[in-house]
Amino acid sequence: MASRTSIMKFLFLLLSPFAIVQMSLAGDPDITSDFLVPANQNNVDGNFFTFTGMRVLVNEDFPTNFTVLKASMVEFPALNGQSVSYAVLQYPTGSLNPPHTHPRSAELLFLVDGNLEVGFVDTTNKLFTQTLQAGDMFIFPKGLVHYQYNADPNNPAIAISAFGSANAGTVSLPKTLFATNIDDTILAKSFKTDVPTIQALKAGLTSK
Repeated sequence: MASRTSIMKFLFLLLSPFAIVQMSLAGDPDITSDFLVPANQNNVDGNFFTFTGMRVLVNEDFPTNFTVLKASMVEFPALNGQSVSYAVLQYPTGSLNPPHTHPRSAELLFLVDGNLEVGFVDTTNKLFTQTLQAGDMFIFPKGLVHYQYNADPNNPAIAISAFGSANAGTVSLPKTLFATNIDDTILAKSFKTDVPTIQALKAGLTSK
């Protein structure tokens, strides 16, 4: 596993090309000013345009569960109106980023270290899969269901994702279907199963 210092060097090297990518993937409306400032903020200086939330990558131990560190307009308000955001994804051995979608942006994933099994399903229900190695990039088209899985039993993986929106949004299929208030009967009919099976799935998600 690469050192955290090496990982941070990768992060730095990726910033410039990913900034160009966001121009072609941008999904946010254009703004009529250089940048947007929150209504409750009066003084703007360099601190407003600086995000320090990734510093934890330098010194902290690798997480034991799949972890996402986001830099979207929620965590970094200066991104509002800039049509770009980032995420650092950390995959311990055997961990999964479950099927989900980003309704407002494509996702461009760069694998910094390790190996990942990735895939997405298009609107004709065709599955596209790939095994990624460190240094590979993979694009998940906007709005399509996709996943990432670290099948390596010995080595963790780390990736960086760029989005063409300051707020790409994430819709987790397991949580959306089984951790909300959709009626059990409707879900059972949709999946051609019975209500007890649906309830067992819901209980499993609740216990995580």
